[in-house]
Amino acid sequence: EGTFPDVRVKFQPVMCQQCDHAPCEPVCPTYASHHTADGLNAQVYNRCIGTRYCANACPYSTRFFDFFNPSWDKPLHLALNPDVSLREVGVMEKCTFCVQRIKAATIAAAAASERTLKDGDVTTACAQACPADALVFGDLSDPDSRVARLARSTRGAKLLEELGTQPNVTYLARQREA
Repeated sequence: EGTFPDVRVKFQPVMCQQCDHAPCEPVCPTYASHHTADGLNAQVYNRCIGTRYCANACPYSTRFFDFFNPSWDKPLHLALNPDVSLREVGVMEKCTFCVQRIKAATIAAAAASERTLKDGDVTTACAQACPADALVFGDLSDPDSRVARLARSTRGAKLLEELGTQPNVTYLARQREA
């Protein structure tokens, strides 16, 4: 940002784009990074050996290597999610779109004699924590779901779509008031 010679680098952190043709998946020698039937890019942390091939292949730079064992002072250790395992040093981290929440909602729907999840049954932690409702999570294959309607919006754009990774995260441009 800026003009020469006063140019500054601008950094925009992004989450995993959950690509349909993810370049991180075929490079993993242990198949720790793989595509699920739900269409997510999953990471099996106890299978990861930390080669960092997936991080090098990801054009979005959304994967990070655990250089240190996590340490949580008391009482901060009580804030950890008991449904998410702590990873050890030497593995790759990535956003999994709260796969533990998806699994819990699927089990709850099956227990309630429902065949499939309904729109709004699953909310990721980031979407739940966002007071502006700027993050929406749902089933893109259901054309009537809120997330599918937003993804089809004329304001929608995908990061680095021209690379052919087929990202599933859609960013909406700001609406301009007339």
